[in-house]
Amino acid sequence: MTIDVLTSREDLEQYDAWIQSLPDANLWQSLQRKKYLEVRGKDVRIYAQKDGEHIRASALVMIDKTKNNFSTWDIPRGPLGDDCTDLLKKIINDAKQEKCIALFLHGDQKNIPSQKSPRHIHCEATRIIDLTKTEDEILKQMKPKGRYNIKVANKHDIIVKESHDIDAFYELVTETGSRDGFTHLPKKHYQLFLDYIPGSFLLLAYDKETKPIAGVLSVIWKKNGIYYYGASNHAERAKMAPYLLQWESIIRCKALGCTSYDLLGIAPEGAGPSHPWTGITSFKEKFGGEILNYPAEQMIILKPVVYWLLQMKRKIIR
Repeated sequence: MTIDVLTSREDLEQYDAWIQSLPDANLWQSLQRKKYLEVRGKDVRIYAQKDGEHIRASALVMIDKTKNNFSTWDIPRGPLGDDCTDLLKKIINDAKQEKCIALFLHGDQKNIPSQKSPRHIHCEATRIIDLTKTEDEILKQMKPKGRYNIKVANKHDIIVKESHDIDAFYELVTETGSRDGFTHLPKKHYQLFLDYIPGSFLLLAYDKETKPIAGVLSVIWKKNGIYYYGASNHAERAKMAPYLLQWESIIRCKALGCTSYDLLGIAPEGAGPSHPWTGITSFKEKFGGEILNYPAEQMIILKPVVYWLLQMKRKIIR
């Protein structure tokens, strides 16, 4: 067994083939996301555990640098493989050498002591819509209010168009963030997402005016459609444009051969009203689909004193 950071073109091509072959692989551990993160200036490494020429376990690691050369290491929706114990030991050892404060990962790694992470960055549960059904069947499995709101948008003559106008989408994102109290990404990140993640597309909804009133940024990975970002103009909420946008994104993904559509993130069952994703959960449940729960994010604190000081600082700033 060998464990290495993959850097050569041949190794990365092998990794891509490995990810494409895994039934539980995901966009967040893909080579495509690695490229997107790197153009955003992130330090990204792919660790692979090999048995001879075959990959047995892997982890895409995103490293965020902090002040004084400290860092946090994130393995979003990973690691992948049947037994990742040795792989994680190698990553933890490297992280310690590079002043890592904490390592975040997913899945129940029984042989690696960890604790539940307090973050809510990656989705803990989601709704998956079966796109092998007919359009009528997909509509039928929705909540009545979901179908009704799509009809309302059609009655208002809402038009949905594919677009590359990130400026217009970002204006909507800024408004939505101010309204709902979340911190959005810088504009260039949405542009880079559209430019560097294959299969991504932007849909904007228009009424009789030329200015869009809602937008969704979605992506197709393998045969999975994924709703990634959404935004809307609150003043135009009665026209229900976000519902028609979701429907158009769904049928677009179906037409392009997707077998599922991931609504990407809801509050897990029993989370309570304080969970940051409670509001979006109500919107997404109207589209139906099966609820899929993911293992809770875990963290391994490697520098307890530094981690504690950072937490205290954040509380004081609040």
